[in-house]
Amino acid sequence: MRLLFALCLLFLTIPPSLAVDTPDEMLPDPALEQKAQQIGQQLRCLVCQNESIEESSAPLAKDLRHIVRQQLRQGRAPKDIEAWMVQRYGEFIRLRPAFSAMTALLWLMPVLSLMVALLLARRLWHRSAPPAPLTAEERHTLDSMLKKD
Repeated sequence: MRLLFALCLLFLTIPPSLAVDTPDEMLPDPALEQKAQQIGQQLRCLVCQNESIEESSAPLAKDLRHIVRQQLRQGRAPKDIEAWMVQRYGEFIRLRPAFSAMTALLWLMPVLSLMVALLLARRLWHRSAPPAPLTAEERHTLDSMLKKD
């Protein structure tokens, strides 16, 4: 039982391994490979959608990893590669979209939701006190008004 617990703990603490399928996918230059992995961690797998292309084993992710590495070998800068990917696949390819007029609502929605929740909570907690009971004179006036109908 302890062995099973230790193995589970070990698997949970090990960071997910990269999905680079074969060593021939990796660049021979460790510095370029590091850059490729950093770029790949910023790009969303369009098939899995919740994983980066570095973590995904989908065929499209493999193709995108290949393109990133190919462009790095051609001497393109990481920002240029990311810009090319965004131009080709749209802003959705970024795991963390840039702040712009198009994504402002996406970025501001958590803050707006929190503000609305706080306003509603305040309104519920600070309800006005119940109205004071009618005085005898007010009750008499009300009764006379109701009897007229």
